[in-house]
Amino acid sequence: MKPQNAKNRGSRFDRAVGIFKKHGGILRTAQALREGIHPGTLYAMRDSGTLEAISRGVYRLANSPPLSNPDIVTVATRVPGGVICLISALVFYELTTQIPHEVHVALPRGAEEPRLDHPPIRTYRFTGEAFTEGVEAHEIDGVSVRIYSPEKTLADCFKFRNQVGLDTVMEAVRFYRERRSVKVDDLMRYAGICRVKKIIRPYLEAIL
Repeated sequence: MKPQNAKNRGSRFDRAVGIFKKHGGILRTAQALREGIHPGTLYAMRDSGTLEAISRGVYRLANSPPLSNPDIVTVATRVPGGVICLISALVFYELTTQIPHEVHVALPRGAEEPRLDHPPIRTYRFTGEAFTEGVEAHEIDGVSVRIYSPEKTLADCFKFRNQVGLDTVMEAVRFYRERRSVKVDDLMRYAGICRVKKIIRPYLEAIL
């Protein structure tokens, strides 16, 4: 017969595991506490190997399948108010051969700079519609990740062409034409929001 405290711990673990599974197997500490998981249970699960820390304050069920994109999932979990943008978004949509060493994240102007020990991130400050428009939610490894649409990403890349490199932008435009249905109206709408219509138009005319 199991001791009563062991039985209680087992039931707390089982309940907490169910909460983690409901959220794709990953939770921030604050989320776990809001869902009713006791701090002691959370740390006992970590110490027993039931949970693994994938970043400071972010825990994942240890027996979950390997993450397909751990850096983006971690950033989406730790920076829920941000939006994956620029080269990181191009990588997600397979519109670049670049391998970024940082996760590119858009934040509204005035937002506090995230503090992550891992992965490295690079933040960009967007304002108004440039931040709010074109956001799509994609499920990656059970986590909802906010990423700008391909068309909004291309407009952003033209806006930040000095940072990402014009060669990267042109490669993205070429891959976009070859691999996706070209949505000219969406491209031009986002180009207007990003104030790059005059810059983007001749490039689009050359490839369309």
